Amino acid sequence: MNLHDNKSTIPAAIEAIAQPSSSIKKRRRSANQAHVPESQPQPVTAFASITDLTNRLAEYLSPSELKLIREAYRFSDEMHLGQIRRSGEPYISHPIAVAEICAEWKLDVQAIMAALLHDVMEDQDVKKEELIERFGAPVAALVDGLSKLEKIEFQTRIEAQAENFRKMLLAMARDVRVILVKLADRLHNMRTLGAMSPEKQRRIASETMEVYVPIAHRLGLNNIYRELQDLAFAHTYPLRYRTLSKAIKAARGNRREVVNKIMASVKLTLTEAGLEAHVDGREKTLYGIYCKMRDKQLSFSQVLDIYGFRIVVDSLKNSYFALGTLHALYKPMPGKFKDYIAIPKSNGYQSLHTTLVGPYGTPVEFQIRTQEMHRVAESGVAAHWLYKTDEGSLTDLQHRTHAWLQSLLDIQKQTGDSAEFLEHVKVDLFPDSVYVFTPKSKIFALPRGATALDFAYNIHTDIGDQAVATRINNDAVPLRTELKNGDIVEIITSPNSRPTHNWLNFVRTGKARSAIRHYLRTINLSESTELGKQLLSQALISFHLNPDLPSSLIDRLLNESSANSLEELHTDIGVGKRMAALVARHILDLVENDSPSIPFQHSDDDSLNKPDPVLIYGSEGVSVQLAPCCLPIPGDHIIGQLKRDQGLVVHSDDCKNAKRLQVKEPDRWIDVSWGDDINRRFDCRISVLVNNERGALARIAAEIGEADANISHVNMEDGESKDMTKIHFTIQIESRIHLARIMRNLKHLTGVNKIRREYS
Repeated sequence: MNLHDNKSTIPAAIEAIAQPSSSIKKRRRSANQAHVPESQPQPVTAFASITDLTNRLAEYLSPSELKLIREAYRFSDEMHLGQIRRSGEPYISHPIAVAEICAEWKLDVQAIMAALLHDVMEDQDVKKEELIERFGAPVAALVDGLSKLEKIEFQTRIEAQAENFRKMLLAMARDVRVILVKLADRLHNMRTLGAMSPEKQRRIASETMEVYVPIAHRLGLNNIYRELQDLAFAHTYPLRYRTLSKAIKAARGNRREVVNKIMASVKLTLTEAGLEAHVDGREKTLYGIYCKMRDKQLSFSQVLDIYGFRIVVDSLKNSYFALGTLHALYKPMPGKFKDYIAIPKSNGYQSLHTTLVGPYGTPVEFQIRTQEMHRVAESGVAAHWLYKTDEGSLTDLQHRTHAWLQSLLDIQKQTGDSAEFLEHVKVDLFPDSVYVFTPKSKIFALPRGATALDFAYNIHTDIGDQAVATRINNDAVPLRTELKNGDIVEIITSPNSRPTHNWLNFVRTGKARSAIRHYLRTINLSESTELGKQLLSQALISFHLNPDLPSSLIDRLLNESSANSLEELHTDIGVGKRMAALVARHILDLVENDSPSIPFQHSDDDSLNKPDPVLIYGSEGVSVQLAPCCLPIPGDHIIGQLKRDQGLVVHSDDCKNAKRLQVKEPDRWIDVSWGDDINRRFDCRISVLVNNERGALARIAAEIGEADANISHVNMEDGESKDMTKIHFTIQIESRIHLARIMRNLKHLTGVNKIRREYS
């Protein structure tokens, strides 16, 4: 997809190689009618030609394949004739530039053809069937995976963006060439982004940093990863970028002597050790330096290691030999050595990293790797493209990439909508990883901050669903324990264990989150459906509409909301995927805009204009939860929050968390109240400050038992003075009245100084 979509009539300066068909002529006339406002004239500049491209491709493609490339170019040229980019270049320059980037990776003929054709479906309404007929099904599938869903109407731009990303990522999961061409497309667009308005520059740069930069990193495309980072930084914070760029240029002269001295010393030392190595110095990226300044609160003058050195040797053995040689030359900094050769990064990256104290006390980073590791480090999965054959011959990097792409398909199967899918994928795109082992020494890479439960789901969904405990390095620990590099993790399962909503509060990976949400969505759906029905009725009444919708209105509503049935719509509302107020607002718009064809009237019944609160009994199942931050009990004034994929979460109305969330998302809150005849017990937290006396805990526990309450948890800490102890209880009670009676009885016990109800 091209971001620079300004179209205009231009002189027929592009070579017409093939005689166009009638359908092509028709599209050409349509393009020639486009117009650029006079306020935006742009000069036409020189651009790469098909000759330049084919000369580069001739290095590794056959003459018959080059012929196919030219045919794809002719068709793309005809489709885009009459269009210019906002920068003033003929539009065809963009597909050629994208194809040239793909040629640098030596992608195959089908990928190069797709690069040349990647905008014809989206911009010129070329059908997939036509591409299949002209260029074959594989090329058409690639182009289709790269094309936006322009013909589908979405409620918001964010929804459209999420669905387009899902389409692209799923196409990528089936064929990784889709994302390689897409990254080449995005890279050229970012290189020429200066022609866009500042607002659009920031939006596109933000999208690039949020999605495409981590994908490039995940696939090991480090050159593109670094360039996209710097380009996105330049367009997001142009002033900071320019200021930092000037500072680095000024510093080069001051630090040149140090860099040259280090370079000379390293080359001499390696030569004396008998090592043949290529040594080069490199400047860290502007964005990398900016992040270091921001994260560590440093000024530019305090960032000393803006230069790094790379050493490329001929063998694995010599990588470690070079490391020892460097450590003999300069002192290593403690804790600054990482062996990514023995344990590669999740994207296949391998190198030895060490930071040494150079001349004048300057910290200097070195990367040491072999030629093959260097090739993978620069081009990632694309470096192996020509060598991909059958499953048995896949490289370790390709196995890792294949596993990640398969996880996208797994997440898709368990995910309700595109926004949720994109959220899960973004979680898994974090560049930092931890490496942990099974008891049988199999290694797994997980995002930093991942828990033992994430590890369980990474092994298999069934292992995660049935997890009850874990042992890390032979110690029994909770499932929520964060993993550290080198941990040996064992998961203990039980066939009776099932996921809970609480698990969503601490899992980190997209696979775990999607699997848990999928399970929770599929149980007790009838409860969620009933809750959604109640919420929609309440919202309709607040708009003075009758909750009993006529069939003609229901048909219109389902057609425009992409729900298959009214029951599905109710379920989506009940689990928090849709907002009842927004659905009701949409119904009101349908009624007001098309009232002659819809036999439906506003309600005149005053009793319907005052919606009743949703009644809470505490036994609704997964569709209604009591917030763990305040643990409301019957008798408390309560308020309900409709939370995505968690249904209705009930808070006390004086809960601090609830008040903060209400400011953030006011539309997600509804009136709720306790129902009658509640027949269950509720958790409640209390703290009791007691004197350090023998038997104090026993007396309090006995009193709680006498009051017909159960203790589910207890812990102790030091009190306000050394002769006091604070005891925290979680007790199970019936109501606020029951709690008041217990607290009143405890106050009369000897040694009890203070008692209060606790909120987290």
